[in-house]
Amino acid sequence: MATDEDHYYVALGEGRYRPTVHAQGAWQATEQHMAPVSGLLMHALERHDPRPDLQWARISFDILGMIHLEETAVRTRTLRPGRTIELVEATASAGGRDVVRATAWRLATTDTSAVATVELPPLPAPGRVEPWAGMQHWGGGFISSLEFREVPGGRAGRRAVWVGTQHPLVAGEDWTPLAGWVGRLDTANGIAIRESPQEWLFPNVDLTLHLHRTPVGGWLGLQAEVHWGPTGLGQTSSVAYDVDGPVGTVEQALTIRPR
Repeated sequence: MATDEDHYYVALGEGRYRPTVHAQGAWQATEQHMAPVSGLLMHALERHDPRPDLQWARISFDILGMIHLEETAVRTRTLRPGRTIELVEATASAGGRDVVRATAWRLATTDTSAVATVELPPLPAPGRVEPWAGMQHWGGGFISSLEFREVPGGRAGRRAVWVGTQHPLVAGEDWTPLAGWVGRLDTANGIAIRESPQEWLFPNVDLTLHLHRTPVGGWLGLQAEVHWGPTGLGQTSSVAYDVDGPVGTVEQALTIRPR
């Protein structure tokens, strides 16, 4: 049973975590939202065989089934060890089954500042845009735990939003700003919806983050575009930001069907 502690999760030891009401999903009251689970898996990846000489380049999350709102266990392993390139994995299980799997490439850190160039557009700082109440059509404790600020010019299918939270990720363990930042990425599929979630189901089955710079944490910015095809497939494509600018891109595959 989810509790109402301030954190999204409470560490129970040995890779086990109790979700609080702030981790509750938007589609069903008895599930966890994918976003905080992603942050929990990022937290586990960072704690797995730390390599300060390597940096995160791509993290892919696959949703394997309903993420029950109950005790969640996380296990990690190294899939491809290496001196300068390494692939690691973290898997969350709840309700007696694996529910989300993350695989992540971490790559060597090299000084490329002399040639660093980014083509992605900037966003106005979160302090320069107004609070946004456009997520009120979503239920669940997770969405209620967040603060949203919209960049002017948004519409159905395309919107830029800053996402913040005052809730720490995990009680009982040290966690990083990166894990907390990753723990909000999955809101991308909900900020520029094309149709009402009361009439249509359009959950994502995955999320992939590609980075060209390590986020500093804090506010998460998302410039999202939503594309729905004619045969039940959809795609949400987003540019991801921290307060210093763009850091990478996020892709989500959607399954679309009427309620």
